[in-house]
Amino acid sequence: MTRPISDAWFHRVKSATRDLVKLAGGVVRAGEIAGVSKSEVSRWQSAADSDVISLPAALALEAECGMPLVTSAMAELQGRRVSDPREAEITGCLLGAYTGVLTGNAELQTAMAHALSDGTVTPSEADLISRHITGTENALVQLKQALAGIKAGGAVTLRVVT
Repeated sequence: MTRPISDAWFHRVKSATRDLVKLAGGVVRAGEIAGVSKSEVSRWQSAADSDVISLPAALALEAECGMPLVTSAMAELQGRRVSDPREAEITGCLLGAYTGVLTGNAELQTAMAHALSDGTVTPSEADLISRHITGTENALVQLKQALAGIKAGGAVTLRVVT
């Protein structure tokens, strides 16, 4: 059988479709969601049948299930991957907050070292140190908020992009 994609990818899309149909509640329920017959849904899942799930049907089922299984398989076919916006948002918040903590701490240490270098802490130096403490405290609160988001939503994998 001649296909526009390799046999391996054909079976990858079929496998993702089977998983998606199962998550959606089976062939009858998936057919209702996608607006097609249960027979058509069965053909999408069958490795012996050349029919593959349509893009509108895949998107409808993925929206229902909240999992981009077929879309991810199609992205992989093109050497890409689907990312979770929640992960990107939380990762950005986590890294940004942690950077703020590190930066705030470095500025606090610098101000404190400068103030202590002559053995006298002036009122203006104390004010500057106090402002750096407040900035570091705010960054720590933001870091705690980012971590709370992770605790509430589950683990987030930080990926190194090369």
